[in-house]
Amino acid sequence: MLSSVSASEIAMLLAALLAGGVLTGLIAGMLGVGGGGVIVPVLYEVFGALGVDESVRMQLCVGTSLAIIIPTAFTSHRAHMAKGAVLPGVVRTWRLPAIAGIITGSAIAAVVEGWVLQAAFVAIISLLGTKSLIGRNDIMIADHLPGATTMRIYGFFLGLASSLVGISGGGIATNILLLYGVPIHAAVATSAGIGIIIPIPGVIGYAVAGWPHISELPLLSVGYVSVIGFLCIAPVAAVVAPFGARFAHRLSRRQLEVGFGSFLLLIAARFLYAIIHG
Repeated sequence: MLSSVSASEIAMLLAALLAGGVLTGLIAGMLGVGGGGVIVPVLYEVFGALGVDESVRMQLCVGTSLAIIIPTAFTSHRAHMAKGAVLPGVVRTWRLPAIAGIITGSAIAAVVEGWVLQAAFVAIISLLGTKSLIGRNDIMIADHLPGATTMRIYGFFLGLASSLVGISGGGIATNILLLYGVPIHAAVATSAGIGIIIPIPGVIGYAVAGWPHISELPLLSVGYVSVIGFLCIAPVAAVVAPFGARFAHRLSRRQLEVGFGSFLLLIAARFLYAIIHG
């Protein structure tokens, strides 16, 4: 495959991914996120511009996104552990069901068409975006966490949803915990704990699932994971993110919530358009 790729094609791929890294870093820094909600749409446009076939484009975006968020998830988890805010019992309860959900999601990705993953992305991102626009954390189901069985179901759903749309699951996990009265700082810290579990097996699953389609994928792809995408976007986004963060400090929390929610709904609309118009 490498011999059939011209120098100009390699240069175009690198330039597009570096630009995607800049955009990802700016948005992630400004909106306080670093997961698939930002990375997947950036990759989708980059790989589309590079002519990646629609049948494998979304799978490649999700697998690469999971790889990119591993360093962020690990750093975040360590920081929260140092603060002592993580609820270790929740993480232990969610661990195995989440991995089972990840394996299930990766298996689904291996056999379904790209529009199915796009639909899952639209549904989940729309819910998170709407929640951010509403801006309320006081909506509760109960003032204590549910029993082990219900928690394991939540864990499976976290793994399944995350592996289908290329996110670490932190945003979903945080909102689940808030529904049961967990304080916001503990909810965010514990979500970081589950966020470090989900991406690694997800990357392995997507690499394996995409191997039969390697001839349809861009240069240096390991299954549905673009190595060049990871190497270009992850470090560039990390360098650029502080510039977005500086701008964010000029805005109020509510302005950021509205900005984040609007952004998520905008990209959900973009993927919905892609589904409808094929």
